[in-house]
Amino acid sequence: MHKPPPTMVGVPNVTRADAAAAVRNPLAFIAARWTPTPRTVQRAALAALVMSVVIVVTGGAVRLTGSGLGCPTWPKCTADSLTATREMGLHGVIEFGNRLLAYVLCAAVGWAIIAARSEKPRRRSLIRLGWAQFWLVMGNAVLGGIVVLVGLNPYTVAAHFLLSSVLIAAATVMWRRTREGDEAPRPLVGKVVQQLVWVLVGVTAALIAVGTVVTGTGPHAGDSSEVPRMDLPMGMTWEDVSKVHAVLAWIVVTLTFALWFVLKAVDAPKGPRNRTRDLFLILLAQGAIGYVQYFTDLPEVLVGAHMFGSCLVWIGAVLVLLSLRERGPLDQADDASAPATQAYAATSASMAGPR
Repeated sequence: MHKPPPTMVGVPNVTRADAAAAVRNPLAFIAARWTPTPRTVQRAALAALVMSVVIVVTGGAVRLTGSGLGCPTWPKCTADSLTATREMGLHGVIEFGNRLLAYVLCAAVGWAIIAARSEKPRRRSLIRLGWAQFWLVMGNAVLGGIVVLVGLNPYTVAAHFLLSSVLIAAATVMWRRTREGDEAPRPLVGKVVQQLVWVLVGVTAALIAVGTVVTGTGPHAGDSSEVPRMDLPMGMTWEDVSKVHAVLAWIVVTLTFALWFVLKAVDAPKGPRNRTRDLFLILLAQGAIGYVQYFTDLPEVLVGAHMFGSCLVWIGAVLVLLSLRERGPLDQADDASAPATQAYAATSASMAGPR
């Protein structure tokens, strides 16, 4: 018996016009030839959210290991080297490694943008949220460079962390939007409950902001050498700021518990109740870590865990706010949509220019 001759797989015919279109607008070029499923878009948005948290935690590791000036300049690691050198030791490796993770974050945000741009029908709100993350990442990269150039000024360090919190909020909103439809938002609770949640989110933001002051005045510097700390008014000490931070934390816990009780009393839908329960549990764990680290002289591992917990608290608060409305179901696409995708790509391939 003779073996059948091998079959040749057709190679797509990429014309000069296609190449020019890809150069002019690569996102449109990709979108014309690829349609991700809603689940793929959700995973891309989740990857961007996860990386936005990872970069905060690793940035905290840079500070907690005294590696803030492991690379003493920016954008290069040293005046003569783009990367860390052997002479710089472990501090240089840690600081440069955190800089490399910024590229992973850029890749995750880029994937989210491409997936959102390629989804059909096009959802402009997702695309805008993806680009918002991109510009926040770029802005924070520049701010991170300024932090190094000014010798870890505590105010710039605080601003660096707060801008990262804005990035986490944008990534959370995008991830939530990928899991719901595009109908006009319909409130699930009354105005009084909505106002209570806005107060909760506002106090949570204040809690995080005061946390940066605790860091900026506390014993953990961002470098192994002496760095300036924040000046406190009216003779306040680091312990005083820590107590203010603890009071705000208890206010957030109380508001969350009150919200949970109100939602159960008015028989609110499961969505808001479950998100409020999740936030309450996160707050209890975060509070426990906070008190333990305070009474054990701030061990680095617990401080890092507390930074991770602050990210989860912020995500939880944003999700509670987003759970107060619904925007209709999401049309879940599956592999059965492949023929329609191929038809779309075939039609779009002949486009005169990018969309």
